[in-house]
Amino acid sequence: MALKKFKPITSSQRFKVISAFDEITTQTPEKSLLTPIKKSGGRNNTGKMTMRYIGGGHKRKYRIIDFKRDKELVPAIVQGIEYDPNRSARIALVEYQDGEKRYIIAPNGLKVGQSIMSGKGITPEVGNTLYLSEIPFGTVIHNIELRPGQGAKMARSAGSYAQLMSRDGKYAVIKLPSGETRMVLQTCKATIGIVSNPDHSLEISGKAGRSRWLGRRPRTRGVAMNPVDHPMGGGEGRASGGHPRSRKGIPAKGYRTRKPKKASSKYIIERRKK
Repeated sequence: MALKKFKPITSSQRFKVISAFDEITTQTPEKSLLTPIKKSGGRNNTGKMTMRYIGGGHKRKYRIIDFKRDKELVPAIVQGIEYDPNRSARIALVEYQDGEKRYIIAPNGLKVGQSIMSGKGITPEVGNTLYLSEIPFGTVIHNIELRPGQGAKMARSAGSYAQLMSRDGKYAVIKLPSGETRMVLQTCKATIGIVSNPDHSLEISGKAGRSRWLGRRPRTRGVAMNPVDHPMGGGEGRASGGHPRSRKGIPAKGYRTRKPKKASSKYIIERRKK
């Protein structure tokens, strides 16, 4: 996963760093796995703007991703690695022996022509999906289910991974990308390996226009507003705005917003790093 730097022939290219897309093998997506995406521009069903700073952006189609990997003990061959405009990771098109095609989140190191599988009793190799009860301790995993059969919910973005630490009764203990250590039922599935495109965090867009292509409109700082619009607004001259907080008054740094009586707290062994 290489990065591409540019000669500073324009001011926007001076600091621009983007992916070289070396791992991409095909440009055209599988038509049967595409669905339309309708843009809202941050408006709800009555036309009122409920989310600010959303609008525009390049037209996209959604790629239907197989997060469940429920076609068990049927080998699938990787047909190609593709770019997905809807996520930071790369996706892989796989074809099963019966001819069915599906998209999966591509793990780092997955190659075209490689065979992958999911289910019980298979080897813990990159791209294979196993139950947590069968994965060896210390294995690096991604695409982890939170509930059996629900489909992958955790460690799905570019370069992210979790680690299986131990097992305790009917639970597996997993260290998540955030640093949180929590228990997940051993009947949940996870995929072996690290998510592809690990250099995504090193990319620099170089100009505001790239954010507009992604559908993000310019964001107004709270300190530039009036007191009626934001808790950090107003003041004589260029005031710092006081304690950083959101538009609704919730402090931004270090303030814990998790509900103390949340039901899932009993599964968390160690909270995420501050």
